[in-house]
Amino acid sequence: MGHVSGNNTGFRLCPGWFDRQAQESLVTLLRKSVAAAPFYTPTMPRTGKPFSVQMTNFGPLGWVSDQRGGYRYQATHPETGAPWPPIPSPVLEVWRRLAEYPSPPEACLVNYYRPTAKMGLHQDADEEDRAAPVVSISLGDTALFRLGGTERRDPTRSFRLSSGDVVVLGGAARMAFHGIDRIYPGTSTVLGDWFPEGGRLNLTLRRVTVGR
Repeated sequence: MGHVSGNNTGFRLCPGWFDRQAQESLVTLLRKSVAAAPFYTPTMPRTGKPFSVQMTNFGPLGWVSDQRGGYRYQATHPETGAPWPPIPSPVLEVWRRLAEYPSPPEACLVNYYRPTAKMGLHQDADEEDRAAPVVSISLGDTALFRLGGTERRDPTRSFRLSSGDVVVLGGAARMAFHGIDRIYPGTSTVLGDWFPEGGRLNLTLRRVTVGR
């Protein structure tokens, strides 16, 4: 496991939290879970425009988006209607070690970024429980991660997130705007033949409800 760096805002970067062997083992587990909950392309609530990333979820709840219902959490896959698979145990272990929060995560959103995909600056604001942190795991190609403040106009900083890195947004940083400006193709081979074109997987652990 890697070391932790951060500051008093509640933002923590844990580079190399998963070594190469642990990354490969996690990818194998994820492939099995995704077979039960396939990636799909969500759409924007207002415009119906497709996201540039593909998504799926693990856990009791999953984050979804479409033009009909907007941003929300629900217990079933929007295309198959089946419950989401459980969160893999190595992912839960990251929460136990880094979240510093008594309740377990209820959702693990999985985003697949193709080499050309991006994610604009946004807040994770659809959760009832905002005292819990957001914990994010990177696998695959390196990404340029941008972190701002709690207002969209606040200055931003950029970090490269490599395969195996973990980020925690807690405390004052829980509602910070953040996004992915670009993917650096060819910087990792850990996804192997699952995604021959490369790209990045991002797993985001969230606690959704309070007191349940």
